[in-house]
Amino acid sequence: MSGAASELDKVSTSSRDTRPPKGESDRMFSLVLWLYVGAFMVLLALPLGMLIAKSFTDRGGDWVGISNYATYLSNPARYVSLTNSLFVSSLTALIVTTLAFGFAFALTRTDMPFKPFFKIVGFAPLLMPSVIKAISLVYFFGNQGVLKSWMFGNTIYGPIGIVIGSVLWTFPHVLVILVAAFSLSDARLYESAQALKAGRWRIFRTVTLPGAVYGIISAVMVAFILVITDFGVPKVIGGNFSVLSTDIYKEVVGQQNFSMGAVVSVVLLMPALAAFLIDRQVKKRQRTAMSSQSVPYAPKKDRWIDLAALAFCSLVAVATLGVVAMAQYASLVTFWPYNLSLTLDHYQFNVSGAGWDNFFNSVKLALAVSAFGTTAAFIGAYIIEKSKTAPSLRTVVGGFSMVPIAVPGLVLGLSHLMFINHPDNPLQILYGGFTILIASTIIHFYTVSHLTATSALRQIDPAMEGVSLSLKVPLYRSFFRVTLPISIPVLLEISIYLFLASMTTVSGIIFLYGSGTKVASVAAIHLDEMGESAAAAAMGMLIVYACVIVRLLHLGFGTWLIRRSQAWRVR
Repeated sequence: MSGAASELDKVSTSSRDTRPPKGESDRMFSLVLWLYVGAFMVLLALPLGMLIAKSFTDRGGDWVGISNYATYLSNPARYVSLTNSLFVSSLTALIVTTLAFGFAFALTRTDMPFKPFFKIVGFAPLLMPSVIKAISLVYFFGNQGVLKSWMFGNTIYGPIGIVIGSVLWTFPHVLVILVAAFSLSDARLYESAQALKAGRWRIFRTVTLPGAVYGIISAVMVAFILVITDFGVPKVIGGNFSVLSTDIYKEVVGQQNFSMGAVVSVVLLMPALAAFLIDRQVKKRQRTAMSSQSVPYAPKKDRWIDLAALAFCSLVAVATLGVVAMAQYASLVTFWPYNLSLTLDHYQFNVSGAGWDNFFNSVKLALAVSAFGTTAAFIGAYIIEKSKTAPSLRTVVGGFSMVPIAVPGLVLGLSHLMFINHPDNPLQILYGGFTILIASTIIHFYTVSHLTATSALRQIDPAMEGVSLSLKVPLYRSFFRVTLPISIPVLLEISIYLFLASMTTVSGIIFLYGSGTKVASVAAIHLDEMGESAAAAAMGMLIVYACVIVRLLHLGFGTWLIRRSQAWRVR
């Protein structure tokens, strides 16, 4: 009996160590880790280093020290761009967090009807590029807008339009954070407060707000980063109201002043990095606060609260769906506002440099990023979490994996432009091709994919992999027969995230496309620049429809695949 127990202990001990034994697997892991280090150096560290170095040189490449920064700060127009960016980003973050807080509260803390519908509508803007919101606002409140009188003599072209457009664009991103924050609340706190005869307002102040405070702070920081780094909304509806993102575009594309473009990029990087560090610190404290077990909160019927929540969510839904409807209508109107007959002519894109090729380029880019990005993120996370090879290398790769989320897309794209186009860089041949677009987009969205994969791998029961390894099953068989099937749900989530992000992104690739690789999101920006707002709306709607179709196909295929491969999860 004791012998059997001893053997059982040996198996149990071996099953807890899920990492493969040293040997050939270690050499393979080390090689892969070095490949990841090399990729991060080429796609992240060296380009950012070159960008920063470029900010200390003049147009001729001669070293000038901090004189570029002195010139930037001494120029009132450029300094105003910095203050404008901080202003609209801060204001938008406060407004969108307030609105998303109410929406998330209604979804998680009330028993209002039609919750599934409102949840779909709340997250729908994730499928739309930011330029769609700006174009719709122009048709609503522009000089020829149907609701121009609602502006009371003000213009939509400027800070008002940027703030409204940014609120519409960032709303689902903030909503995700706040819904998650509310879902972690402990129902026992509410029960205790009710037992003590506390009123609704006091419960809200003493229980709801403190429980969601970390989520609120994180939401504000995320919204701030998204707005200050966005290019689409300010480009379309900003008018003469300059911000840092449009300044970068003007310096690089308009004036070919890469040195000053680098300076503005570094200036843009600072507030984005500060907000990211604050958000990271908040999340660390949040994990500590949520370490204890909690009871899920189940909302109870309350007629007046439910009706108020329904009314509020209905207003948000009308605004969200109104934006989509107006964009669709704008793409079909013959000539706004003089000829309102409907036509499909705008979908022919009879404009130089724009066409259906741009849309198909977007689809190809998104599919490639989804496939290669998912693979890269999962393998990288797997090696970091499951191997015991080269701890220092794993630390370096893990550190590199967290950097892209703190780098604005415009900054990353410009750094890639400078790096690739350097005369001494043999990779110069990649400029304008799909390879650099795919690589840049993957690195842009790598952090979220990496964190998602890491979280999933940490949740796998060590015994499931350990048993396989203890039986001397080869590493690749353990990976394909155990780890990979278990991780199918998270792989599906990473893949659809990368697809949607690639379809809607603008800032990360605005500097990198070539004559034959322009994508739909960039084409929509250029069409609007040329005054072809209807064609721009049509191009944007193609992105929306593609995202919706792929999302539905993804849900259907994902459901079928999970049922086929994850039957063991069902009891």
